[in-house]
Order: sequence, then C-alpha cells, then structure tokens
Amino acid sequence: MADLVNKIEKEIKDLKLSAQRQNSGIVTEIGDGVAKIEGLSDVQYSELIDFGPSTGSGRVQGLVLNLEQYSVGAVIFGDFTKVKEGDKVKTTGKILQVPVGEGLVGRVVDALGFPIDGKGAIKAKDRYPVEKIAPGVISRQSVNTPLQTGIKAIDAMIPIGRGQRELIIGDRGTGKTTIAVDTIINQHDVICIYVAIGQKTSKIAQLVAKLESLGAMEHTIIVAASAADSVTMQYLAPYAGCAMGEYFMDQGKDALIIYDDLSKHAWAYRQMSLLLRRPSGREAYPGDVFYLHSRLLERAAKLNKDFGGGSLTALPIIETQANDVSAYIPTNVISITDGQIYLESDLFFAGFRPALNVGISVSRVGGAAQTKVMKSVAGKLRLDLAQFRALQAFAQFSSDLDPQTRAQIEKGKRITEILKQSPFSPVPLEEQVISLWAVTNGYLDEIEVEKIRDFEQKYIAHLKLREKKLLSEIASKKELDEKMLKELEKITKEFVKIYGKH
Repeated sequence: MADLVNKIEKEIKDLKLSAQRQNSGIVTEIGDGVAKIEGLSDVQYSELIDFGPSTGSGRVQGLVLNLEQYSVGAVIFGDFTKVKEGDKVKTTGKILQVPVGEGLVGRVVDALGFPIDGKGAIKAKDRYPVEKIAPGVISRQSVNTPLQTGIKAIDAMIPIGRGQRELIIGDRGTGKTTIAVDTIINQHDVICIYVAIGQKTSKIAQLVAKLESLGAMEHTIIVAASAADSVTMQYLAPYAGCAMGEYFMDQGKDALIIYDDLSKHAWAYRQMSLLLRRPSGREAYPGDVFYLHSRLLERAAKLNKDFGGGSLTALPIIETQANDVSAYIPTNVISITDGQIYLESDLFFAGFRPALNVGISVSRVGGAAQTKVMKSVAGKLRLDLAQFRALQAFAQFSSDLDPQTRAQIEKGKRITEILKQSPFSPVPLEEQVISLWAVTNGYLDEIEVEKIRDFEQKYIAHLKLREKKLLSEIASKKELDEKMLKELEKITKEFVKIYGKH
C-alpha cells in the first residue's frame, strides 16, 4: 500500500515538473520589441509572459500574440533591449488586465494603467481584462438619451446618443480633437476617457493642462501612448481605455471614450504584425485590421435596465489624406460606426468652424437621441443649410437672382454665422435652442451678417441677466410651450429693435 502511495506521489511530482517545463521556454529571436520563443507549449493567446528579472526596476513582461506550431510570437512591454537571445521565459497564467475604478478619474495613465502624471500611485481595487466580448443583443437597448456635445451644429443636425459610436473624420488640422475636447468639457454626469495614440508628448501635456484649467479633469481619465512609446503600447491603449470605460458602464453609469486617433492605431498594429511576420494584405495591413477596430468599437453600448442601464459612447477619430474618405481604414471604420462627423479642410480655411460638411455628415441614430425642444427648432435647419450651400455655388455664376433665392441665400448666411463657434467654449442646450430658434424663424433677417455673432453674444447675455427664469424653464422642461414661445417672441422683437438703434 505504501509503495502504491509513493508511486502516485512520484507520478504527481513528475506531472508538476513536466507542467513547469512546458510553461517555460527560451528566446530564439529578438528585435524591435518582438520576441520569438520556443518551448511554451501550454501558453494562451493574449497571456502575459515573464522574461525574468531585468537590470532595471521590476520585470520585463510580454504579451503572446502569435501561436505557431513550434514557436510563440510575443511583443514586449518596456525596454526590449534588456531581453537577449537564450533568455528563459515563463508563463504567468494571467490574461492582460488593467486597473479600473474611481481611483483613475482625474489621472493620466499609460496603456497598462500605470500613472505617468507624477501624482503618486493609483488605488484601484478592481481589474478588467483588456480584451472582452462586446455586450450581446439581449443586454442592450436602443439609444434614446442624448449626449450633448455643446457644439450647436452637432447637437442640432447630427445628434449623438449615449451608447452610440460616432466617427469624427477629416484631414489633419481640421478641428477633430477640438470637437472631442469640447464634448468632454460639456459633460457633467458622464465619465470621459480620452485615449491619445501616437501623439507628441507635448500635445498631450497641453491637452491635460487645458482640461485642468477648465475643471474638466475632475471627470476625465487620460490614457496616453505617445509617439515615443512602443507600437505595443499604442496598440493596447484603446483596449485599455475601453476596459476602464466598461467598468463605469457596468456600474450603471454613463461613460464617453474618445480614440484619438484610430489611423495611428492601425499603423501601430501594421508595424507590430509585420514584425511578427504575419502575412500582409491591402496597403500592407494584416488581414484582420477590420476586426482590430470592430471588436473595439462594438464594446460601446447602451445597456437595458436588467443589466444596470449604463452606457459607453465611443467617438473614434480617423485622419484622412486629401479628404479621401474612400481609403481603406476610413471606409472600415465608417462601416463599423453609427454615423460620421465629416470635417472639410476647405470649410475650415474659409473660416467655418467647426468645419462641418452637412452633406456627408450623418447620425444613424438621428432624432431618437435628440431632445424634444431641439427637434422643434432644428427640424428645417439641415435642409436650409444644404440648400444654401447649393444656391451659394450657383449664385457665383449669376448676378440676377429672384427675390426668393436671394432670401434663401441671406438666411443661409445667417444660419452659417450662428453655427460658427470658438474652440473650447461649449454652449448649454437652452442657449443653443434660443439662438437657433431666432435665426430659423427670421428674427435675424434685418441684422447684418457681419454683426450676427455680436448680436447673438449680446442677446444671450441679455437673457442671462433679465430672463433667467425662462432659460431655466427651457433647460428643465426641454420643450417650448405656447406661453414660453410668446414670451420669447416678445423679448426677441424688443431686443432686435434696441440692437438696431446702436
């Protein structure tokens, strides 16, 4: 009997030793942050592996991304120069996770969730996996609550709902990041996550300083993977940010995540994939580049009450070259998202800011994510603006225009002026509604186009000073009833008369 027990114990010991041998390997190739390892026969995809103690602080770790017949391909976090050919590698049995929770709010972290803002350690009890299956149809509900950006042109014509995925697309320097930052500044009950991918460190620092000066860092997490960081960190940053946002969604809260930008994310993934010797396809991107972004953006959702009722709204940014929206990555992301805000460089340089192209921009959620009061004032706005753009092009070739066409053009000019907005100055809903109501109902027809913005500024200041009750009623009720309309008509007519005398 004793012999049998000893034999079983020996067999168990041998099995344990065998398992240990299976879960260790040797680096056979190393270069550019990518390692080829042999011997890890029991490793999982997306598992953390340990390259042993480094000469610096902590340990060098990697992430398994290629599982081949005789070898494993892994990307290395941190300083890959510390890893040498012949070094031993061990599996950890852990899938890559990042810290999540309230402790991250107001902080700047890297793609692994480590603080990089010099404000000390982050106290986070929970950790979420970087990669996670998106919520299913059963747990979702239709998008029905607006996410106010504070940008008149967007809130009126391209409404964004909580749980939606709305793409911001355009050439370099057309104000894409400004729209995203304005949206963050305008939030009060929404946790915002801004993911910076492949940007200059100085640009990220400027953004953090701007958000701090406006008090917006109090509800914001910045996940930074700058151009100086490895492509591995740039690849992981959006997924890490998404996991942080999912935590708040699971708590029944509303979260907003901005990916700035997914073009650089695709470049980082292409570089990483080519180093891992994955076969390249169109424009040298790997064949699964569509899946790279679809599995990220599908995680944005509006959950139903049975699952907490939280939401995660995604605003991915894509940079185009020479306004080419038909390129590979732009078309991929357009097909994944629920609409796009298209910013045109010609409009930007002509002084129309935000440089919104109304013809191509669209929200597939539409009026379902718009307040009743905004629907009532912005119903004809998009059509009026589109007609104005068409007539404006036509009017250049004809000096003799009929009165109706001339009136449409004049109205279009005033609408365009009202929709112009300075950066980092989001407008509250009630102020947007009053400005748009005044211009669409012809109250500004007698005001010179050059004075429209000055009029609007003084008109809103007058309402804030003398008609606080009316403004608060619009803000709380989110509708314009007959009594409010009559009062607004009287106030507006009186103010137009007073303004015209100056």
